Amino acid sequence: MFLRAAAASRRISTTVIAFFCRHKMTSAQYVAARHRDPTLERLMDGYKHLISVLSLQNLILASPDVSIPLPFLSSPTASRLLRLRRGPAHFVRSFPAVFSLRPHPTASLPVLIYLTPAASRLAEHVSCGAPFALERITRLLALSNSRSVPLRALIRVKHELGLPQDFEDSIIARNPSLFSLFRNPREPNTQIVALPNLAPVVVPAVDAWRLCRLAYHNQNCSKSTGEEAEIRFGFKQTFPPGMRLTKRFRACLKEWQRLPYPCPYEPPPASGILGRKRALEKRAVAIVHEFLSLTVEKMVEVEKISHFRKSFGIDFNIRDLFLDHPGIFYISTRGGRHTVFLREAYDRGCLVESNPMYEARRKLLHLVLMRKRGAAFTDAEAAQDMPLPKNSNP
Repeated sequence: MFLRAAAASRRISTTVIAFFCRHKMTSAQYVAARHRDPTLERLMDGYKHLISVLSLQNLILASPDVSIPLPFLSSPTASRLLRLRRGPAHFVRSFPAVFSLRPHPTASLPVLIYLTPAASRLAEHVSCGAPFALERITRLLALSNSRSVPLRALIRVKHELGLPQDFEDSIIARNPSLFSLFRNPREPNTQIVALPNLAPVVVPAVDAWRLCRLAYHNQNCSKSTGEEAEIRFGFKQTFPPGMRLTKRFRACLKEWQRLPYPCPYEPPPASGILGRKRALEKRAVAIVHEFLSLTVEKMVEVEKISHFRKSFGIDFNIRDLFLDHPGIFYISTRGGRHTVFLREAYDRGCLVESNPMYEARRKLLHLVLMRKRGAAFTDAEAAQDMPLPKNSNP
């Protein structure tokens, strides 16, 4: 693996990247020695609150009365989702632009938590419609060698993929010709989602960048320079600001970019192929690159994507794979979570190619970051002034 690189110390790690044997570092040390991206780190400062807010919002929307009692947040189920530190009442009152407390119609019962009008309007745009949900699930299943994934793994990333909360019933169960759902024979009380028919022909997202680069190269270079292979099999590299690359690093990167590898939607190479391990590593990079391209915000928790390792046939440590390729991925540890970003999708903390679902979530993030200054958005008139996308299809 060509990017087993880290700094000799915390101070040097901000300027110099040096090669050394990976086995000399633990995984935690490898994460700590990574080069930081201040813009993405600041973005995660807000998202660590948004994750808990979205979890509570989903609980409220799932309730028949679109409200939940305040003491419910102290239950084990809610505590595991929200990870509250200072109590439910403090958390709810910290985001008055998103939540409101109202007394129960029966005075003897506890107060209820509601969404504000502004948050309610945004909640209608945080998931995609059925056609796009079908496409996302189909492409995700096509990445698997067996064209199937555990249902529990898909449930864990339903927010990242923009799937409806009830996608098991509204998408999978209503399309038996596209998806099959059956019990997992290897694990009790678990189910598998699969493509019963042949997977459709899918073009990886990275091919769009390659075609643009190749067209530009052919237009501006009359002679063959040997860069065609680097473009045809390479990935866009956008390193964190201030990260210095040595000559050896650049040489290894150039060699890796030219390395042929199987498409992520095709079967892995046979065991007898020369350089199979390197090809499998690059295929693993292509798979997680495609996975991140399917997400709404081009980011996902490392723990969530690790549940797809067996299905995708990835035999490498997922976290180390991201750290080995800092020009493609970036890991943030803010909020007690390891979150991986697709670097090429971001510019100055925003998506390069936006979509309506992303815009709705950014507006909700704005309400979250207002904290107690957002009390003005609790009334209906202020909610009407907030512009929203015309539709929720990305």
